[in-house]
Amino acid sequence: MKINDRLKKIGDLVEANSFCLDVGCDHAFLDIYLVQKNKNITTVASDVAEGPLSHARENIKKYHMEDKIECRLGNGLDTYSDGINTIMISGMGGRNMIGIFKSHMEVLKKVDTIILSPNNYQEDIKRFLCKHHFYISNEELIKTGKYIYQILVFSKGHKKYSKKDYFFGPVLLEKKDKLFYEYYKRELVSREILIKVLPKNYRWKKFLVKREIKLLKEEIK
Repeated sequence: MKINDRLKKIGDLVEANSFCLDVGCDHAFLDIYLVQKNKNITTVASDVAEGPLSHARENIKKYHMEDKIECRLGNGLDTYSDGINTIMISGMGGRNMIGIFKSHMEVLKKVDTIILSPNNYQEDIKRFLCKHHFYISNEELIKTGKYIYQILVFSKGHKKYSKKDYFFGPVLLEKKDKLFYEYYKRELVSREILIKVLPKNYRWKKFLVKREIKLLKEEIK
């Protein structure tokens, strides 16, 4: 089965013997990859729409994984059940992810690991989960085509982070590989464009963007 690089990287970050909930599973490609990779992993593939879940069931049956992957129809963490220790969410905005967790705060007390790949507002989701007794245990950048995505791994515990840590990512700052510079150079360009088009009365927004431009220039000079 062919799986895109983003999902593959998420799967590679899941620990052995995990019981996972894949929120927004689409066609269950990630779940199938996980079970193929490690027989000790079981997953719940969940989606809010019956259409994608129907395709997921077909794929799971095709690969004879009905005993390892369960499909559940539901919104966000409505499909969570006791025993699940790892949550995976990919391909939506960071603030949408925060909304999912806010709807079921009790789940944050029960899980050990959260693996996310938000399309935006990465800093917001980092601050939210770190405020609720998680720390950033790993971070990866993955390039698929012309896009570069962040993948964030949160583990139960506590660490103090600076503004710079939250903005760039504490683990990414340590790695500082080639993709780090490519990604944050793009972020710099996008903010330099934004600052030019923001209306004059957006003073607070302009202040924040200028501060981010300063941070970016200092780090990738």
